[in-house]
Amino acid sequence: MKSFDTVHNPSVVESGDTTRNNFDDDGREKRTGTMLTASAHIITAVVGSGVLSLAWSVAQLGWVAGIVILVTFAVINYYTSTMLADCYRSDTGTRNCTYMDVVRTYLGGWKVQLCGLAQYGCFIGITIGYTITASISLVAIGKTNCFHDKGHGAKCSVSNYPFMAAFGIVQTMLSQIPNFHKLSFLSIIATVMSFSYASIGIGLAIAVVASGKVGKTGATGTVVGLDVTASEKIWKAFQAAGDIAFSYSYSSILVEIQACILSFIDDTLRSSPPENKVMKKATLAGISTTTVFYVLCGCMGYAAFGNTAPGDFLTDFGFYEPFWLIDIANACIVLHLIAAYQVFAQPVFQFVESKCIKAWPEKNFITKEHSMNIPLLGKWRINFFRLVWRTAYVIMTTIVAVIFPFFNSMLGLIGAATFWPLTVYFPVEMHISQRKVQKYSMRWNALKLLVFVCLIVSLLAAIGSIVGLINNVRAYKPFHS
Repeated sequence: MKSFDTVHNPSVVESGDTTRNNFDDDGREKRTGTMLTASAHIITAVVGSGVLSLAWSVAQLGWVAGIVILVTFAVINYYTSTMLADCYRSDTGTRNCTYMDVVRTYLGGWKVQLCGLAQYGCFIGITIGYTITASISLVAIGKTNCFHDKGHGAKCSVSNYPFMAAFGIVQTMLSQIPNFHKLSFLSIIATVMSFSYASIGIGLAIAVVASGKVGKTGATGTVVGLDVTASEKIWKAFQAAGDIAFSYSYSSILVEIQACILSFIDDTLRSSPPENKVMKKATLAGISTTTVFYVLCGCMGYAAFGNTAPGDFLTDFGFYEPFWLIDIANACIVLHLIAAYQVFAQPVFQFVESKCIKAWPEKNFITKEHSMNIPLLGKWRINFFRLVWRTAYVIMTTIVAVIFPFFNSMLGLIGAATFWPLTVYFPVEMHISQRKVQKYSMRWNALKLLVFVCLIVSLLAAIGSIVGLINNVRAYKPFHS
């Protein structure tokens, strides 16, 4: 195989003209992805547990600000994603296969480390958030059945700690699978499940609205003195913005989808037609589709529950019946998150493993593969370092989830911490560098203003989420149901 960093003629690269049948223009395995498959990966990455908190978020912000922020985040995400897609190829035509590679090519220096910190911090945070959400959904299934049998006023107490442990055990086993990218059905499962539970939630909300038994809504959301105090109104509004930002946490993984060398993507974008054009179309299709779902979930959920909308409208019992449909929705959430956890964990696994292999290539513990016969599975390749490291990672994320099992606050904090650097700052700065935008020109000033405004929004969202997290910790009784 040719070197990964071989430089080719840009015109040849863009056209995808290559003489090899099995390899692409830079010696990597030939890519076969299309706009359709890229759109599916985008939808899988975007539609996640964040959709469950959107009704609560709109309730904190109200009809006007809630819808405006939902749509604005979508527009900003699409706009900066097109910039990021253009940066996939360097000026010499070589492919940048990770987000850090792109930043290294166009910005360099300490910004590469900042990008890595933000991106992998985002991935780690998402896996923690998914552990919390999956356990909450499993608890909800138990409570739903209890309420159905004993009545809505019954004391149905179910601990989420055993479910967190069970989720961790499942992820430990899945994490040991070598060549995880061969399991292409994973993204299909995640996509189907995410659309299923989002659709069920929207349908249940529409049914409540149709029944006429709806909560009180307003242009500005929760009412000071009635629903919340003045300080709660401010902090919860900021936290809601963070939750919405989390729900659009897609840019962190855009380059990897486009390059598709990471293990969770199998059918990668082929180089003809040019990847940036295909990726822009896929991004438009993916973000448009998810935005429609988000607006429906947020608005219909708010219309149904009003200012008392629950933090998670499928697990906080805004709905009690039909209990079997709510069970199906929560089961879909769990199945989606089992798959989605690996989507975001695999880049972390591979990053650490590649660094360790490079640093200690002579260590058999790190590099050697052992073949073992496992009943029902046949021959299995075991690497002791992979076994220890990946197991430790899953244990770590599970422990953090046990310590801080706070759905909305965790989502808001992760969204606030990663939205600005990964979705706004780096794409804009690389666009300015790539297109050589003249300093202090009208376009340069407009782009810098966008970066500054989004920074302020992210900081406020982070503060709101931290305040919410502190309040949750104060009232939290560890190891109680």
